[in-house]
Amino acid sequence: MRNPTSSSSSLSFVPAKARAASAPETAAAPLSEFGREMQAGLARSPRSISPKFFYDVAGSQLFDRICELPEYYPTRTELRILGECAGEIAAQIGPNAEIVEFGAGSLTKVRLLLDALESPKRYLPIDISGEHLEAAAERLKADYPALVVQPIAADYTMPMVLPAPMAGAGRRVGFFPGSTIGNFEPDEALAFLQLAARMLRGGGLLIGVDLVKEPGRLHAAYNDAQGVTGEFNLNLLRRANAELNADFDLDGFAHAAFYNAPRRRIEMHLVSVVPRAFR
Repeated sequence: MRNPTSSSSSLSFVPAKARAASAPETAAAPLSEFGREMQAGLARSPRSISPKFFYDVAGSQLFDRICELPEYYPTRTELRILGECAGEIAAQIGPNAEIVEFGAGSLTKVRLLLDALESPKRYLPIDISGEHLEAAAERLKADYPALVVQPIAADYTMPMVLPAPMAGAGRRVGFFPGSTIGNFEPDEALAFLQLAARMLRGGGLLIGVDLVKEPGRLHAAYNDAQGVTGEFNLNLLRRANAELNADFDLDGFAHAAFYNAPRRRIEMHLVSVVPRAFR
């Protein structure tokens, strides 16, 4: 998943429910980053928003379900590759490493790497969905009691200062699986790689990138028979309704995902099935 997405929907912002007449008027709260990005994205042509906003708690849970679908090959393929190559990768990383995972999600794949590493010192998972990340980190801590696990709820595409290396730590290595790099436009991908290089200076980056496949296989992976990917896509509008007081009727939108051959990428769209306009 985590591939480029553009939205052909429109968004209606409506005011919060009126307060009782006796209540004093207060200034409207400033929009969240999500709200600002929705406004900006819907003013663009074509309308689009960053895939990072898929991943609230509900979206993260839906993505976990997607990873287990029979049509969705990337997760099981990458797990197989990691299982086969973890020893060789660990030898390249060396002992006492600190692992920084970008867009860590449910912390599933890193377990194969941690099992192969010699005395890993610390694990720093970064993810925008803080609640989901904290829950996953607690499970990992229970399974790896000797490992320092320090989750960071943040947007990994933005500059940040990581904690200083621990005493006696080896290399600091980034872990970026899942073909998540495919989410970015070329200039965004370059900016992320430059940012990672600064954060990991002296270490390295282990990155997973999907290869071009037969279009039918790609289509099936993002249009699963159970409709989970469609629910994941529509959850963006559900989130807008809950967090931004928008008034999307989810029944008025359809999930559309396809392989854009000239750009060699999957795109996910939300298509309005009825005419609508901004207000």
